[in-house]
Amino acid sequence: MSTAADSLTGQDLEFLGRPLHGFLTVAGGPHPQPRPVWFEATAEGNVQIFTSPDSLKVRRLQRDPWASIVVAAPVGERERWISVAGRITVESDGAHELCSRLAARYWDIGDPDRASVLAEILAAEQVRIVIRPETVRRYAL
Repeated sequence: MSTAADSLTGQDLEFLGRPLHGFLTVAGGPHPQPRPVWFEATAEGNVQIFTSPDSLKVRRLQRDPWASIVVAAPVGERERWISVAGRITVESDGAHELCSRLAARYWDIGDPDRASVLAEILAAEQVRIVIRPETVRRYAL
């Protein structure tokens, strides 16, 4: 079953709250190039990631502020995916806090190697990319 809407449901937010990878695609380039990313779905129904302010995705988003993210259930689970597409903003605040929350969700930050990598990320400038859904598509068996 596939459905379309313009906002995330409670079931969507529950699914997106899991430590799954999202595949982010941005406009502004010669062709789409999805990249796996950590992400967070907010209580307000937006999706956000963090990245370096001089990354290619930020430069492309400055030309065309639109992105999509697709998140799928892992192999071994019933097929399920959610796609969120919409206009974005690049925010200068909250990126380090987001990074810390996501690191705790995706990694064992008690591991010294992971903690070291996290410290390096937090020492660098970061921005938040916030996707405000215009189209949400979902599929679940």
